[in-house]
Amino acid sequence: MTNTALLTMGATLLCGVLGIIGVHAYATGRAQRQALVDRLSQTGQPAAVTGRRKRFRGIDRRLRRTALGRKIEFRLAATGLDLTPGEFLVSMLTLIAGLWITAQAVFSAFFGPIAGLLGIGVAFGFLNWQRNKRIEKFINQLPELSRILANATQAGLALRTALSMAAEELEAPAGEELGRVADRLAVGQSIDEALDELARRLPSRELVVLVTTLVLSNRAGGTVVGSLRNLTETLEERKETRREVRTQLSQVNLTAYAVPVMGLGALLLLDRVMPGAIDRMTASFLGQAAVVVALVLYGVGVFVIRRLSKIDV
Repeated sequence: MTNTALLTMGATLLCGVLGIIGVHAYATGRAQRQALVDRLSQTGQPAAVTGRRKRFRGIDRRLRRTALGRKIEFRLAATGLDLTPGEFLVSMLTLIAGLWITAQAVFSAFFGPIAGLLGIGVAFGFLNWQRNKRIEKFINQLPELSRILANATQAGLALRTALSMAAEELEAPAGEELGRVADRLAVGQSIDEALDELARRLPSRELVVLVTTLVLSNRAGGTVVGSLRNLTETLEERKETRREVRTQLSQVNLTAYAVPVMGLGALLLLDRVMPGAIDRMTASFLGQAAVVVALVLYGVGVFVIRRLSKIDV
């Protein structure tokens, strides 16, 4: 028997052994996964395993190892969106490419990089908008949350049990956020750490007051029923005040975004009246500088209007 035949037989035998090991590892992993799904189904938490199929897993794994990936993951957790950092990064790059190409086709090549930078701001601005929207919903649920905790505490339940009960009774986002707190408590994290993490994820004065009340009562071991009753009334009043202020400032906020849109519309109208005007304007250094200065002034105007119309209640 020749050496080639021996090498072929050895390679075939090795591939067969590796194939058997691979099949055994796959079957074992599948059985362990099914056992985990069954165990989580008994506790009422199968969504984390049986959810939708995540895309771009390779990019997501690499991104989570970086500081940027951890920041994106923290922001996504605060928004409540069913997105991974990898999916968000790919979506943001797609948005940047789309805005770049669109700006080059509609205006001129000079506006392509500017539109790309705008795409980054739009992506992270969307996360901030979703986060603020979730915070507003959570603040509106705080009176009911405080009332549930007060009733549970008055009935003699421990604070951990009261938080778990509130997570089951309240709708999203309060139910989801308290569910995360209950999960942290279930794995051994202290109440102070779990509530502080909640306050960092959804920062607001109302939530800070509630968390401080619960933490101090847990440390001191005193009754918290009276404090929660008074806090419930205060949160109800602040809820109505915030609603009135938001209604009064809605026109001002709309103006802040309408002015830049009118400027872009005027630029397109000028290009329609004088075809090629944008290309000729951005072909020189002075024209490019004028465009950049105008965009900066529009941005400063939006910032100033938003800042002046921001009223802390």
